[in-house]
Amino acid sequence: MDETTGSPLMLQVSQLKLPVDHSEAELRQALLDRLQVKEAAYTIKQRAIDARRGRVHFSYTLLVEVKHEADVLKAHQDDTQIVPAPDETYREFDSCRHVHAGERPVVVGTGPCGLFAGLLLARAGLKPILLERGKAAGDRARDVTGFWRRGWDFNPESNVQYGEGGAGTFSDGKLYTQIRDREHRIPWILKEMVAAGAPEDILIKARPHIGTDRLIKVVRHIREEIISLGGEVRFGSRVSDVVIEKGSLRAVVLADGSVIEGSPIIFGIGHSSRDTFAMLHAHGIPFDPKPFSVGVRIEHPQRLVDQMLYGKWAGHERLGSAPYKFVAHCRTGRSAYSFCMCPGGLVVAATSEPGMVVTNGMSSYARAEANANAGFMVEVGPQDYGDAHPLAGIEFQRQIERRAYETGGSNYHAPAQLLGDFLAGRASSSQGSVKPSYEPGVVWTDLREVLPERVIATLKEAVSHINKSLPGFDLADAVLTAAETRSSAPVRIPRDPVTLECTSLKNFYPAGEGAGYAGGIISAAADGMRVAEAVLKARVG
Repeated sequence: MDETTGSPLMLQVSQLKLPVDHSEAELRQALLDRLQVKEAAYTIKQRAIDARRGRVHFSYTLLVEVKHEADVLKAHQDDTQIVPAPDETYREFDSCRHVHAGERPVVVGTGPCGLFAGLLLARAGLKPILLERGKAAGDRARDVTGFWRRGWDFNPESNVQYGEGGAGTFSDGKLYTQIRDREHRIPWILKEMVAAGAPEDILIKARPHIGTDRLIKVVRHIREEIISLGGEVRFGSRVSDVVIEKGSLRAVVLADGSVIEGSPIIFGIGHSSRDTFAMLHAHGIPFDPKPFSVGVRIEHPQRLVDQMLYGKWAGHERLGSAPYKFVAHCRTGRSAYSFCMCPGGLVVAATSEPGMVVTNGMSSYARAEANANAGFMVEVGPQDYGDAHPLAGIEFQRQIERRAYETGGSNYHAPAQLLGDFLAGRASSSQGSVKPSYEPGVVWTDLREVLPERVIATLKEAVSHINKSLPGFDLADAVLTAAETRSSAPVRIPRDPVTLECTSLKNFYPAGEGAGYAGGIISAAADGMRVAEAVLKARVG
């Protein structure tokens, strides 16, 4: 019994392992046996697939109610997997929701950072104005698929990088992250997504994902709530300039010349807003160069990956398409690693600028495509950029992307190479057993024409290391498609660690991936919440 509330004390039981084909009755019995009790009520907090050491099973974390819970805890006092259930309630917003209205906030960008910042501000009654250079999710999806599959012209304001939902809208929709979450924002974000139309299983899966097809519905629902609370969401509203007065950001200027004042002004612009970075830098806003990664998308048959990871359980409906993850430390002094792995997915065209080719990976919720793909990446840093300018990393990206465009035929086809040819140092001339999924299409070539030699050397060496843990990874017909350059922003905008304002400009709040403070859907959403909380706390009183 919880002495402070008089309520039954909930227990948390973790690492309860069961075979893939277990029944619900077997799960219940395993719990009773573990606790050595005859009755217990439980809910699933998390279910993970453990495929290590050649064995495949489910590992559960359960929230449990039992009679005489104090006695149960005492009987298992040496078992670190049976503990009082932690309180994971998100409370940061409760302390700052009653605030002075004041001037309306402006949020630039409607990726997960901007949407969740806007949602908190709207629920606090501040009626934020959200500005998005691209289109609403549905219109944006039509532009993107038209470019990929129907020969439509590339639209520099409506593509995989720009538009409602941000870059994560056209990805696997991964909803897990390694950031610290002492304030329990992540469980709250997931519950909000379910309320907005995401599948409920994201609340219990250890590695949840939502898929592009479901994510579009979720972002639309969040937008509609912001509007219902008095906020505004304006599409086709690219910020082309800013107004700074006496060391404070007072307004943003749109491409059509209109001026929008606000306080505060939050920039959640994403990692590919290069023109915005340049504009802010021209106004004297500081940027710190930071490392990011470049490489290729590598495709294998999904059935091969399933066999690598799940063995005899490959193809089991409870497991779905298998994901993998790897890091290989190489003699080159660099490491190669998997990035944004997409089981049962597609390699997609993801440029944000004309005359460049960029790749990314995408999966639907079902993860039912024939191939698995992942970024096969090598970290690069300021020492590689060839220039000390704060934005030199952007030009480094562009150089690779231009070479990819030209090598692919200057028509947005992507350069590709078979892994066997890549390792042998010869150009590819045709497809093998793995059909590349990239659209508009690929051109078979030698990727030494595209990527820096130091990146090529690291990728080559990494294959043998990876193959030890993923036998079959070195499949000669696996497809490498270039170039993957948008792993993260190559810059960070310094901000105060407490107020989260830019260190050199009042009323300016850099946030999310573009500012260098996030690296995925969940971490970007959480950072948007942090910034919104800081803004609200400043108005309390």
